[in-house]
Amino acid sequence: MKWQDLRPSDNVEDQRGSSGRTLALGGGGIVTVIVIIIYALLGGDPAKLAQQLSQQQGGPSASLSSSQQQQFSPEDQKLADFVSRILGDTEDVWPKVLQQVGKQYRNPKLVLFSDRVQSGCGFASAATGPFYCPEDEKVYIDLSFYRELKNRFQSPGDFAQAYVIAHEVGHHVQKILGISDKFNALRSHAGEREGNELSVRLELQADFFAGVWAHYAQQYQKVLEPGDIEQALHAASAIGDDNIQKQAQGYVVPDSFTHGTGEQRVRWFRKGYDTGDMSQGDTFSAKDL
Repeated sequence: MKWQDLRPSDNVEDQRGSSGRTLALGGGGIVTVIVIIIYALLGGDPAKLAQQLSQQQGGPSASLSSSQQQQFSPEDQKLADFVSRILGDTEDVWPKVLQQVGKQYRNPKLVLFSDRVQSGCGFASAATGPFYCPEDEKVYIDLSFYRELKNRFQSPGDFAQAYVIAHEVGHHVQKILGISDKFNALRSHAGEREGNELSVRLELQADFFAGVWAHYAQQYQKVLEPGDIEQALHAASAIGDDNIQKQAQGYVVPDSFTHGTGEQRVRWFRKGYDTGDMSQGDTFSAKDL
């Protein structure tokens, strides 16, 4: 994949090393937070104490976040640059695509984190894998997932990695189109089995949107090289519910699927890539997934 010439995004928040904590408050980080909690329990005004600590220690700008202080390997820095450029390309592609259906695109933020993170959808660990939070409209990814994608799921390659970002941005497109809200309304009244099926349809549509992005990324930027689409298809297949369950427990439980089988994920990504037609991505009405 020819990603080096893509435009880097300005919407990346690097929280690597911070473990979901903000260390800027009064320069004291988690120690400051503990002091404030104890002070509040003793009857004091935590807001006043926080203000005093901030003033005494030079204000919020007096300290750097742990991600700013930490040094990262050249490999991790290259991955961070890669993610930024893929996100930048989605920012260039999706406004043009959504304009075709009368919608205005707004850029999501992408948060790089390590180990664990606090999102608008709650606390999450790296074990969750990359995810999109519709509450704060941010994509979250721990770059160690790419090592797992390569080693555990045997899916190396730049475009396999780009597919992961494009899938999560696909969820952001669902948010903009109002699909996420409709899904949540339906899910709130569904039982476990029906709810899982709805989740599968949501995820397969995000795969379709990832394919749509790839279609137009190639049309606009000529980013693809021989074998790239195969990389994405292999990754989509490898992280299907059936393959993950087989690897983890040796057997599959279809009623528990929440993302779709490998074959379904491949089919919907391929459909998005082949057609680039948003009208063909209605997984919620599709009888055959």
